Formats: sequence, structure tokens, C-alpha cells
Amino acid sequence: MVHRRDALLGLALLGAMQPLAALAKGKGDDFARLDAELAAVVNNPACELASLSVVAVRKGRIAYERQFGRRFISKGSGNGAAPDKPVDRRTLFRIASISKTMTMLGLLRLVEAGKVDLDADVSRYLGFQLRNPHFPDRAITLRHLVTHRSSLRDEAGYSWGVDTALKDVLAPGARLYQDATWASNAGPGDYFTYCNLGWGITGTIMEAVTGERFDRLQQRLLIQPLGLTAGYNPAELPGDGLANLATLYRKRSTDDDAKWDPAGPWVPQVDDYSSKPAAEPAGLDHYVPGVNATPFSPTGGMRISAHDMAVVMLALMHGGVHAGKRIWKQASLDQMFTRQWTFDGHGGNGDSLDGLFNAWGLGNEQWPDDPATRTRVVEGGGFAPAGHLGDAYGVQTLFMADLKKKNGIIALVGGTSTDPLAYKGQYSSLARFQEQILTSTFRRAILMQQA
Repeated sequence: MVHRRDALLGLALLGAMQPLAALAKGKGDDFARLDAELAAVVNNPACELASLSVVAVRKGRIAYERQFGRRFISKGSGNGAAPDKPVDRRTLFRIASISKTMTMLGLLRLVEAGKVDLDADVSRYLGFQLRNPHFPDRAITLRHLVTHRSSLRDEAGYSWGVDTALKDVLAPGARLYQDATWASNAGPGDYFTYCNLGWGITGTIMEAVTGERFDRLQQRLLIQPLGLTAGYNPAELPGDGLANLATLYRKRSTDDDAKWDPAGPWVPQVDDYSSKPAAEPAGLDHYVPGVNATPFSPTGGMRISAHDMAVVMLALMHGGVHAGKRIWKQASLDQMFTRQWTFDGHGGNGDSLDGLFNAWGLGNEQWPDDPATRTRVVEGGGFAPAGHLGDAYGVQTLFMADLKKKNGIIALVGGTSTDPLAYKGQYSSLARFQEQILTSTFRRAILMQQA
């Protein structure tokens, strides 16, 4: 646990912070301690955080919300320099790979509507035959794609512009085809390897069966039914979403190598619209749905606040119902969170990426709270969630929910001063600051445990 003096110092360094929103009954001392502990994590010299937005859900209700740091860090103090902007409850972050879970929730609605079948050959939706050339007789299904067992690989890329069709990349003999896109040692369904490309294909299938552009389709399937301020295209974010969008940062050296440097400046990585407006993806005026959805990044491009992510989490906890209206069937959610793959411990059935991945559902990772497999995400245990992690452009995100107990934690970090891979956790495969955020939030806001 963080020393009290360090925690208070963290609060002093932080400066003005947004007021606490505690929506469930609890002891004020717990939340005051949690404020101090999280502020100390944000200001830890070993790994400073540019920003942090945290929500805790306890017994199916939001128990705690808190924001720290800045969504925009000024580049200077001269005339014309944009001022610092603090993170608040409405701040949206690009949530990286948690977007995959959100894409899955949209896909689930199409499954319920009979538009797609998780176990059908995806070639029927794409309009061309998708086959691993090393296993040409084995069909690839949506279930394979959303559980990272399709035999696709990211080595040849997983995102292309509007002028490129996925058929140009994936069909043997096509102009951009590369054999590195496919595993040669394992066919569809045989082996888990985390693969972003599979989600670009999934988004493209969603477009193909509806005729709708992915970003707008997700507005219809997910964002509008839940009343969220969110999107995949910054230029079309609803309301004041763009004005409240966090710029993502890394502390980097200023030389050409641009290496991590805790003593360096905060360098914007993505979503910096301080000097120019957000623009549509190039070529969007001739975009054809169902050809290539990767410009909208179904794999990692959703922008949303931690608060609105909690709205999604609560709908899952309440059996697919939001504001009295059913969005998903309970049976569909049960299928989504049923275990599809478990690491065998020695790499015979998948690549755990140095212990990061051990169990998987449909579009969600699962942490069984087992210290032997380093899937314990809070110190001392007691929290066995499902959800997703995100890591891109400096952002570090987590969405973790124990759906049975209706407890959950969301934490969005808008940048770090130190490479998270060099700041390893003590008992899990997460970064140390993620362990600290999860443990403090779980103890103070979910268990309501005092020191």
C-alpha cells in the first residue's frame, strides 16, 4: 500500500482535480484514501501518468468515479499556446483494444437479428474465399476471428486506406498478398495468437451484411441505444465529444530514435487537435461498405469516456437491459462470456504473449484469479473478471467486470513516462501501475476495506 506521506505529496503535485462522484453509499475515508493512493500512482516518478480516469462498479451500481491529470498538455507558455486542459468525467479516450469487445457487442446484435452466423464460413459474407493457403480445405468462421484462432497473423499489416480492398490483401495472387499473413504451423481453430487483422475483417463483415459504414453502424447498434457519447471517427463525434477528447502521450526523447525517456517532454501521439480540426479518413467520399472497414479501426479506434464505458458494463451486468429496454438477450451474453480457449501452460495450443493471455471468450479476455498462471489482477485475490486490455499510442486501458458479483473496474491512462514493459507488475502480467490502480480501487471502492 502507498505510504500516506507519498500519497499526500501526490495530491499536492496534482493540483486542481475534479470533484469526487460517489454514487453508492460508502465511507468517506475509503474514498479519500483511494483519491490519495491513485494520485500517488499518477505522480510516481518511476512511471508518471499523463492522465487517469477511473470508475468502480459495486453490486451493479457506480460506486466511485475520479479523474486525474490532463487531457491536453500545453506545448509552451507563449502567446497563442493552447492551455493545459484537465481530465473530467466527460473526457473521451481512444480505448485501444477494448474496442474489440465493443465491436463484439455490435456483432452480437447482428447475430441475434440473424444477419450472421458465428460458425459459418466467412467467405459467404466477404464475397471472396478466405482461406489459409496452408490449410485450404478448412473454413474460417467469425468464432475463429473473435477468439484469435483464425490462423491469421499481423506480420504483413492489419490496417489499410480506403483505396485498398481486403480482397487485395487476403486473396492469393492479389496485388498486396503476402504469405506472412498466414500461419503455416496451425490451421483455423488450432492455435491462439492475438491478431488485430481478424477484427478488421469482422468489422468488414458487419458492413457487408448491413450495407452500413462501420462507424455509423456502431452508432446504431451500440452507441445510440445506450445513450453514449462515443465513436470511431473523431470528425463525427456527437455533441461536445471532440472538445473533450484526450490527446494521448508518451514521454520521449527528442532525437530521431524517439525512445522512451522519463526525463523527456510529453509528446503527443494521437488525437491532438489543438492546432487543426479532426479530419475524415482520406478518401471517405468514395468509401464502399463491406470492402475494408479498417480505416475506422474496429480493432482499436473507439473513443469513449470511462463513465460511458461503465454504462456498457452495467448493461452487461443487468442481463443486456439498459434503462428498461432490452439491448441483448441474456443467452447471447452468456455465449459471449463462455470460455472458448484456455492456455495449456506450455504453448501447445497458443501463444500467451509472455503470460498476458490465458483465457478467452468471444471478444473478451478472462482472468481466473489464479496466482499460478499470473491471472490474479488484484493483490491478495478476490476479483475474477472478464473484459479487455488496451495498449496503443501511449494509452493503457482496462475494462474488467465480474458479471456474477456485479463488480467492475475501468481505468483509462492517457500516457506514461516510462515504457510499461519496463515497469512490470509484481504478481501479474500487467504493468505495476495497473496492479496498483486495480488493487486500491478494488479494496476501497468495492470491498470498502479500510487500512
